[in-house]
Amino acid sequence: MAGSGFGTNFRITTWGETHGAGVGVVVDGCPAGLPLEREDVQKYLDRRKPGQSKYTTQRKEGDQVEILSGIFEGRTTGTPISMVVYNKDQRSKDYSNIKDIYRPGHADFTFDMKYGFRDYRGGGRSSGRETIGRVAAGAVAAKVLKELGIEIKAYAKAIAGIEVSKDHFDFAEMNNNPFNMPDKEAAKLVQEKADQMIQEMDSIGGIIECQITGMPVGIGETVFDKLDAELSKAIMSIGSVKGFEIGDGFEAANLRGSENNDDFICIDGKVEKETNHSGGVLGGMSDGSAIVFRAAIKPTPSIAQTQKTVNRDLDNVEIEIHGRHDPMIVPRAVVVVESMAAVTILDGVLKNLGATMDNIKKIYGE
Repeated sequence: MAGSGFGTNFRITTWGETHGAGVGVVVDGCPAGLPLEREDVQKYLDRRKPGQSKYTTQRKEGDQVEILSGIFEGRTTGTPISMVVYNKDQRSKDYSNIKDIYRPGHADFTFDMKYGFRDYRGGGRSSGRETIGRVAAGAVAAKVLKELGIEIKAYAKAIAGIEVSKDHFDFAEMNNNPFNMPDKEAAKLVQEKADQMIQEMDSIGGIIECQITGMPVGIGETVFDKLDAELSKAIMSIGSVKGFEIGDGFEAANLRGSENNDDFICIDGKVEKETNHSGGVLGGMSDGSAIVFRAAIKPTPSIAQTQKTVNRDLDNVEIEIHGRHDPMIVPRAVVVVESMAAVTILDGVLKNLGATMDNIKKIYGE
């Protein structure tokens, strides 16, 4: 299977299946000398692990990471960093009744048509559990970026059409509700909706917004490897993401040029923008302002309602998906979005080192 790797100078390769022995990632290109402990990675994984509330899957996994290589005496060595999380609570028998049936909204059908067989135990590589490797790698990338003053923060902007209010926005509130919403009142409404969905054996989707601050000017390339294009690929590669927009996004199509353009202004010898309709990227390169993008997350496809489908023998059948599934994906996907953004930004930063002779001279010149 091709396509399990992402990045150029900072490259990650995820591996493993949801009901296999474990899942993990190999991180290549991390600079030597970065202070890094197991706990730096674990705190990111703790944000995505299952079973944290009744609004996430009740699969009981501690998701404890082991770092197998690339670290010595608390610092990165510059060699590949390999990390693993062993699966502890697999229940493959939960899927035995649907092993020959294609689940609506899943990759069962396309996987079977492409490869001629599939791992029916929770989707194998197509499972959301694959994102453990992304989050572990993102924790490493975020640690490097923090040393450079670049910080990434994602949150649930909307769930089931219930949107965070600008008037009530408070990052600290994310820690007080199970939805990663920075708005107490919106979180209450989402809880009511989520309880309703559980009763109705249904699921809901939402929107995750991400802000990247402390960006220097000029990260990203001008043609095919535009920064917004790279971010789009990174975020759209996350299972369940169905849309991506940056800055004003699709709303820009409804604006005039005079409304969409960001006026420049010089303050204390520094060029800044009075607005940020562009979302922090101009011509494929960071412009020094905050990068703001959003990802649309579809409802969890595994629902217990009766649905129409077909089996491998092409018979028309009905299916009810039981087991341990998230009523919504959004809360646990927040840290995944953060992590893929971190991997993308760090890769861009490292690629930018050789963009000019001045940069090269700073490193190798006398």
